Amino acid sequence: MSSDFQPPPKSLSILASVGGVVTAAIAIALLNGWSKQLSNTSIKKPEISTSPTASQPEKPQSPVSSAKEAEIVASLDAQSVVLPGQPIPKNQLTVAIIPYVAPGVGKLTPEEMTTARQAWSYFQRNWNDETGLINSVDGFAAVSMWDQTAAIAALVSARELNIVPAAEFEAKMSKMLNTLASMPLYKGELPNKVYNAKTLVPVNYGQLEKREEIGWSAIDLGRMAIWLKIVEAKYPEMRSQTAAVWKHWQVKRLTTNGQMYGTAVIKGKEQYNQEGRLGYENYAAYGLKLWGLNVNKALDYQSHTAFVDLYGQGIPYDKRDYKNSGANNYVLSEPYILDGIETGFQALPKAYADQILAAQAARYEATKQLTAVTEDNLDRAPYFVYSSLFVNGEPWATIADTREQHNDLRFLSAKAAIGWHVLYNTAYTRQLFDFVQGNLKSKDGWYNGFYESLHQPNKTLTANNNGVILESLLYKQVGQPLTVWAGVTSLRSKFKIPNNARGLANAALTKFKINDPHK
Repeated sequence: MSSDFQPPPKSLSILASVGGVVTAAIAIALLNGWSKQLSNTSIKKPEISTSPTASQPEKPQSPVSSAKEAEIVASLDAQSVVLPGQPIPKNQLTVAIIPYVAPGVGKLTPEEMTTARQAWSYFQRNWNDETGLINSVDGFAAVSMWDQTAAIAALVSARELNIVPAAEFEAKMSKMLNTLASMPLYKGELPNKVYNAKTLVPVNYGQLEKREEIGWSAIDLGRMAIWLKIVEAKYPEMRSQTAAVWKHWQVKRLTTNGQMYGTAVIKGKEQYNQEGRLGYENYAAYGLKLWGLNVNKALDYQSHTAFVDLYGQGIPYDKRDYKNSGANNYVLSEPYILDGIETGFQALPKAYADQILAAQAARYEATKQLTAVTEDNLDRAPYFVYSSLFVNGEPWATIADTREQHNDLRFLSAKAAIGWHVLYNTAYTRQLFDFVQGNLKSKDGWYNGFYESLHQPNKTLTANNNGVILESLLYKQVGQPLTVWAGVTSLRSKFKIPNNARGLANAALTKFKINDPHK
């Protein structure tokens, strides 16, 4: 994470980061109260099924049985790792010539439309009309550019899924873009890592009133760069507004020698650091490439990559770990899901995503513990964790950015579950989707996840979780990677998605399919 991180008071929120970059982990003051109200229900571990019936809660487990179960799972996880792992064949280590289209894309089912409307309710509740910015976490008016991008994705999705009318979409998007094109910047260069979403004051982690410039995040801005291109291409009437946002940024220091760089302020002095590790680094770099920046080294998905076997599946990880580089090398679901949904695996090989999902499905086979892990906010201390497949040499570790382990807080992520299902549509991902439907709905959006050991929901509500869910469902509805669907010029000129795209996708799955033991 960013080396300038200082935990705020427990009653406030924090922001956390991936590879030195803020990814919008704001936990609000209500968290402590929520923690006391959490139910102690446990759920039956569902058997693999293609049935649309969601898993339902059962009677609570006793503390003894729950602890024993966690001990067994921990033992199996520890035994699941083999180093070095099986490398992916070199002939599969290329990005797709034709952007990937998932099997089963097309019109949303009534259940999926209900899921999308439920996700949009978060944004209805947390939109700040005076600025057009969103609250990263329910009820707390702080936002990062990562989470503001989730709001852009959510608003586009809501418009295209006919959840909001055109007039509301245009008003909200115009207000947001005008704000982004005029907001105060860190040193007049690039967006600060955190803002008060109501006043636009640049602030530090967990603060709302005191003005403080703490640096920029290249990865956050790389994600926003992708969505500025999507809006620019899909809605030509807003082209001048999206261009104004990019023009407002002084991007000269955003990249150096083909790599992405961010800043942090430590004891009043700026640090200028390379940002990103395999996954988020490549995904964000792709966004900056769309705007013409040189990110060739950041897009390199092989030079720093090694493999580790987890439950018999060889997964990629970045060799630049904390010990040799000072940054954590988390292996997470989200960057691969976003790359698939937004670009059709143009930043990273689909073979990497195949294996990362396959390892999680294999873990379920061995432990009977449904697994869809990534980073997100928690409703209790430490309020943000990276639930990783592999990090700093440890398998299945859930850690804070300080590297403290919190494996007891590993959770099934709602955004990861739905994202994987939309991209792969296997029996295993169907079970993930059903589990979310049965256990993680709230009246104000979708809860972030479900704790594996505690057998209860992680009741935090966030912009990113609900935004990823919405854009995943938009991807399914339109049947194309969202950059291609929008007509982003640099992609559309190279790639034509033919009318028989679904047939091609199924043929590609036959060749590069993940190991699905349920078929």
